[in-house]
Amino acid sequence: MTFRVAVVLFLLALTPPLWSQGDDILLRGGRVIDPRNGIDDQLDVKISGGRVVSVGRGLELDGPGTVVDAGSLLVVPGLIDLHAHVYHGVAGDHAYSNGPLALPPDGFTFRAGVTTVVDTGGSGWRDFPHFKRQVIDRSQTRVLALLNIVGSGMKGGPVEQDLADMDPKLTAMRIAAYPDILVGVKVAHYQGNEWDPVERAVAAGEVAGVPVMVDFGGHVPELSLETLLLDRLRPGDIFTHTYAHVAGRIPIVTRGGDLQDFLPRARERGIVFDVGHGAGSFLFRQAVPATRQGFYPDTISTDLHRASMNGGMKDMLNVMSKLLNLGMPLNDVVAASTSKPATVINRPELGHLGEGAPADITVLSVHTGSFGFVDSAGGRFTGSQKLQCELTIRDGRIVWDLNGLSHSDWERMH
Repeated sequence: MTFRVAVVLFLLALTPPLWSQGDDILLRGGRVIDPRNGIDDQLDVKISGGRVVSVGRGLELDGPGTVVDAGSLLVVPGLIDLHAHVYHGVAGDHAYSNGPLALPPDGFTFRAGVTTVVDTGGSGWRDFPHFKRQVIDRSQTRVLALLNIVGSGMKGGPVEQDLADMDPKLTAMRIAAYPDILVGVKVAHYQGNEWDPVERAVAAGEVAGVPVMVDFGGHVPELSLETLLLDRLRPGDIFTHTYAHVAGRIPIVTRGGDLQDFLPRARERGIVFDVGHGAGSFLFRQAVPATRQGFYPDTISTDLHRASMNGGMKDMLNVMSKLLNLGMPLNDVVAASTSKPATVINRPELGHLGEGAPADITVLSVHTGSFGFVDSAGGRFTGSQKLQCELTIRDGRIVWDLNGLSHSDWERMH
């Protein structure tokens, strides 16, 4: 056996097989919340062949399968995390681009009810093929991506300051080559006072027909947030880290506690406001006054990476629970984590439970009591509700079952 053949066989062994669809599944009697289809009722959900067959009352399986009693639980579409970093690798100085700060998705998605993640800018047009081979093709989680306007991706330091590597044409060409995976453009971490990175990202988005997500801040001197939202971005573009207060960026809430007056106008013109919690981008001193003035996010996301998961953010359900305790209605919290991000990235087949939709489904319990939630500065907020993932179904297969809802009692097994 040659060395090359041995390497190929080793890599194949590491790659998960193309999994077959699971058995038929019936989720019985749960509170089904499907905002896109206007459903909020105690119903059954029937799954076969990796697809949602029907949602209704009194449904039964046509043959053998798994029946789950969801009577006291919420049944919602599989959660979509619009802002995550999953281009993980071992290159020590590559940050979120084949580096140690990103995370392997399957270890951190299903347990939080997430079936789809969007990697936001870990790769650029240069290294996306490697990201696809190393992570996307080997993950059971559906991994989509926003391509960084920096050709070399999110490697940190000087790499992300290189205007010469921000090429709209090549970025758009790469997106056109992988339209099933690449759903937008990301611009982030640039510290200069030029608008060039935003302009080039928008130019790439125009050519490719996809939205742009902007991680804004760190500019010296500071650039105008009002100009960004009202003049530079297009309707449908995404402003992430909405409730942050970082150096080099004006916050959305003034020192006096008032919402910036241009934010409602930005929302009216179609700017999408995303949470993007992260390790440093969600403060209760911003989120509490903003939400009390009715400024809730359009989309809820984690900014999942090594630091954020072990800090205040923790996971998607923790972020959703924060918004729930800040007064965001449950149906809106579900919509902001399912149907709305699917619409933003133009994936209408995702984020709902309509007949024929991919069977990506999350079953949640809602706990009541006294719970502490922590922001990215270490501030604590006490809430009375907490979401927990009981069961996750991805493509018709049960991939997470916290309390064995889909399993038989051991004493009845032979």
